Amino acid sequence: MNFLRGVMGGQSAGPQRSGAETVQKLCDRVASATLLEDRRDAVRALKSLSKKYRLEVGSQAMEHLINVLQMDRSDSEIIGYTLDTLYNLISNDVEEEEPADGSEEENVHKPSSEDLAVQYTEIFIKQPENLTLLLSLLEEFDFHVRWPAVKLLTALLKNLGPQVQQIILVSPMGVSRMMDLLADSREVIRNDGLLLLQQLTKGNAAIQKIVAFESAFERLLDIITEEGMSDGGIVVEDCLLLLVNLMKNNSSNQNFFKEGSYIQRMKTWFEVAEENLNWSAQKVTNLHLMLQLVRVLVSPVNPPGATSTCQKSAFQCGLLQQLCTILMATGVPADILTETINTVSEVIRGSQVNQDYFASVNAPSNPPRPAIVVLLMSMVNERQPFVLRCAVLYCFQCFLYKNQRGQAEIVATLLPTTIDANSISAGQLLCGGLFSADSLSNWCAAVALAHALQDNSVQKEQLLRVQLATSLGNPPVSLLQQCTNILSQGSNVQTRVGLLMLLSTWMTDCPIAVTHFLHNQTNVPFLTAQISENLGEEEQLVQGLCALLLGICIYDNENSLENYTKEKLKQLIEKRIGKEIFIEKLAYISKHELYSRAGQKPQPSYSIPEQMLLDHEFTKLVKELEVLIIKAVQKSSEDEKKEEEVKKSLEQHDSIVSQYKELIREQDMQLNELKKQVTALTTQNEQSQTTITQQAAQIQQLKDQYNLLKIQGKPVDSHHHMHNEAAEINGIQPKADMEEIGRLQEELEQLKKQHGILEGQLAEKDLIIDKMQTSQISGNKDTDDCTDNSGEPTAAPHKELETLRTLVQTQAAEISQLQAKKQELENQPAAMTGLGSGDVDSDSSLRRITQLESRVSALDDENQKLKGQVKVLTEEKDSLDQQMTRTNNTVVILQTDKSRLQQEVVESKKEQDDLLVLLADQDQKIFSLKNKLKELGEAIEDEDDMESGDQDDDDYDEDEPN
Repeated sequence: MNFLRGVMGGQSAGPQRSGAETVQKLCDRVASATLLEDRRDAVRALKSLSKKYRLEVGSQAMEHLINVLQMDRSDSEIIGYTLDTLYNLISNDVEEEEPADGSEEENVHKPSSEDLAVQYTEIFIKQPENLTLLLSLLEEFDFHVRWPAVKLLTALLKNLGPQVQQIILVSPMGVSRMMDLLADSREVIRNDGLLLLQQLTKGNAAIQKIVAFESAFERLLDIITEEGMSDGGIVVEDCLLLLVNLMKNNSSNQNFFKEGSYIQRMKTWFEVAEENLNWSAQKVTNLHLMLQLVRVLVSPVNPPGATSTCQKSAFQCGLLQQLCTILMATGVPADILTETINTVSEVIRGSQVNQDYFASVNAPSNPPRPAIVVLLMSMVNERQPFVLRCAVLYCFQCFLYKNQRGQAEIVATLLPTTIDANSISAGQLLCGGLFSADSLSNWCAAVALAHALQDNSVQKEQLLRVQLATSLGNPPVSLLQQCTNILSQGSNVQTRVGLLMLLSTWMTDCPIAVTHFLHNQTNVPFLTAQISENLGEEEQLVQGLCALLLGICIYDNENSLENYTKEKLKQLIEKRIGKEIFIEKLAYISKHELYSRAGQKPQPSYSIPEQMLLDHEFTKLVKELEVLIIKAVQKSSEDEKKEEEVKKSLEQHDSIVSQYKELIREQDMQLNELKKQVTALTTQNEQSQTTITQQAAQIQQLKDQYNLLKIQGKPVDSHHHMHNEAAEINGIQPKADMEEIGRLQEELEQLKKQHGILEGQLAEKDLIIDKMQTSQISGNKDTDDCTDNSGEPTAAPHKELETLRTLVQTQAAEISQLQAKKQELENQPAAMTGLGSGDVDSDSSLRRITQLESRVSALDDENQKLKGQVKVLTEEKDSLDQQMTRTNNTVVILQTDKSRLQQEVVESKKEQDDLLVLLADQDQKIFSLKNKLKELGEAIEDEDDMESGDQDDDDYDEDEPN
């Protein structure tokens, strides 16, 4: 207010002063008039002047207008005028009418429209009650009150969003009142309510959650459907913008949207006819926002779990299939096609199921071609738009991300055994782009091929088999050799950077590839020459990548080539380049301006092709390798030997610990099994105890009944009745007894029949035996006359006789068993019949009691055996616990030894550092002494000269045998 009044005080007399006087009189009238009509007319006049004299009205009437909102709320007309006046003062959208007679000097001193809007907003929200009052006016149904209130709140949020959001957040029912605007039947208020909610939800996660839990998703999706989805107007765009605000970087709302099954409702948005020519500007905007909303749900920056569940839902509901249909459709605008490619990329990124489906998609061509091949054709075509080529590269990277199956399929199209000359494959397109004249195609193909090798050592080795035909008559060369040949030819910077990134990814964690690279005698001199040269700023990235590649040759070197072992390569760096310079050149990569930009997100986002130099996944690889390479270069051979020894000892300790862990795991399993056995035996013991108790009760009942019958001496009928009652008490029904007796009698009849049959068979056998005996007696007379030359009788009749005798004995034994069984079964019905008729004497009852007592004693013995087994198992469990305690103590001791060894390693490293410091001090002293000797005139030979002399002698010794 002081600032505004200072501006007013500096104005000269003229038309503006008369306007200010008019505003002053109107303000006095609003403040002092007793009639409501007078105040209403004054406010109406201030509204008409608020655009032309915005500064004067705002500086003098703001306080009076707020008082009107508080005091005259019952009159909707004056409230509407007041809200319109405040909106004219606070909003930047209102075109300010300049006074006709205003001079240029006065206009220079006037603040800008934005400054005035911010100043008035600060005045209005200085008292939070003013904003609470404005929120309460949203409940008024009167159009002339509700609509201006919505517009005024929107203007306040545009000017000072965070401050207004905090006041609304603590206001009771503030957000709910705004959400009620979406249910208003008047479209003007509903549409302006959407704009209000857009401003309200910007950058405030707490408000976004409240709005989402006020059923915002359901209401917004209903509005989008009512308005025609992608064919709708500006209202659909506003709804989509609000949805993006609610879910972008808000994992809680994303999870709520997924769990509410709202992803399934998005599928119908993308049901676009393939030959749809009605691509209006609004439809393009709506589809772009719809695709952006899908990308918000599956963005790589979201938590991995939330992204994977959304990807799964997109596949299950058919959303991915619908997006692929748009991707392969004809007549789709370029910007929609580009955004669709980016959306499909993030839907399939890291999801094996989605990646497999995308690999099976074919373009509607004749003959059908895989979608991947069609997209790669666009990527290596320099006539295609730059953003489209970037989108295709991103799609290919997402297809190969954590997809070893897809990587193998791509590399397989490059191998000689799988190449089909009649069709275009992904491998052929990548090779064509890698060696084309377009530098962007070179870079994109190199990065795409590097992603086919990312974290896949098997495919790195497979790619070494690829052979390329360079020209007619020349033998084929390997892909690795061709890449190094192009690299050494000094091509475009973008091409060289792409090839160096490909080679670095290829050779990382692949010693075989390193050996192949070092086998070419020109590669290492080329790298050292590139690193040691002092080139311009544009070549610094190439130098850094050359240093990285040379460092990989040291780190992943298996020392299989005598001339390029780890130690010789480090000596070469120290002599030709210098360790400090090498490390400095290696740091050029991470210091490059495009390094941090490429590392922010996986999608390549560049405005011009020349900026595409570094890849997102490669930046992560550099970050991992840089420290390892520096350590590998700075280490001496003794340090490496010590580290190897320490590693071996640690590995031995780890193996011992793992063995003990395995032993503990096995003992745990055994202990669990024994616990289960103990539990089972305990249960069995309890069941046995229950059975014994029940049988003891039955015995006692039978004893009581027997004693009672013996004392009373009742007749048979009463005895039979008592027996039935006892049977019923014991759970035995007489009817069931009779059925059992009938069944046993039937079995007895069957056994009698079988016995009769067996007796008939036995009689037949007896007849046969008699006949055989008779024939044997008659045959014995002729035995002496029928002997053979050896004087022995024939043995065939005797064998047959023995066989028949054995058969007879077997049958006799079976008959004896059957007769015993028969007698036993005959006794059972007799006993059951006697039991049923009531003829039970004391002897049979005693026998039954004796049998039951013997059974009880047998069960007691079994119970004692079970208790003994439980005791034995408990003792085994105690012994296993003791053994486990001893094992744990051994593991603790081994871990202590491991910690002690690690501490010794650290101390040895500290001692080495101290020795290096002492050596540096000694070198300094020697250097100073040499300088003093030189000053005294003594001839001192430098170490560099001595080393060069030694090198010349070595060269002479090597040349001498030749």
